[in-house]
Amino acid sequence: MVASCDILFCQDQGPARARLVQKETIMTPKAASITTVAEAFFEACETGKGWEVCEAYCTPTATFSAQAEPLAEVKTLAQYTDWMKGILSVLPDAHYELRSFATDIARNNVAAYAIFYGTHTGQGGPVPPTGRRVATDYVYVMQFDGDRIAHMTKIWNAGLALKDLGWA
Repeated sequence: MVASCDILFCQDQGPARARLVQKETIMTPKAASITTVAEAFFEACETGKGWEVCEAYCTPTATFSAQAEPLAEVKTLAQYTDWMKGILSVLPDAHYELRSFATDIARNNVAAYAIFYGTHTGQGGPVPPTGRRVATDYVYVMQFDGDRIAHMTKIWNAGLALKDLGWA
């Protein structure tokens, strides 16, 4: 999608006078819509709102992929957002630090790079609470269909994160 903007170039003709020299139309991408949707989705997902909130930003059949052992069976974005909701009960102090957010209009996707922090003090994990902390880098690449997320890939070194938490 593109939007059109008219830009007027003026030549100064003295203190209160300007003369129109050239009018040019520039085509600019409408990055705001997918960027805004991606930001809202990211915030909802990373704060454990689950699919009931995240679905507003996604297609009904949005898919998910990750080459990470804990997520091997997770195939839909609904499953992933609910997994994130669950992980926040195991790591109740969990939070993220967003480091980069980029929109690629040509490929119709948005990438977010962040660091996830948390301490295993909650019940429900693979082992009893370890009290150990994790700081793990990850990237989401959100692919859009129109103004909704149709697929998300998570790039994450789960092995190191699990080791840090005492889960592996």
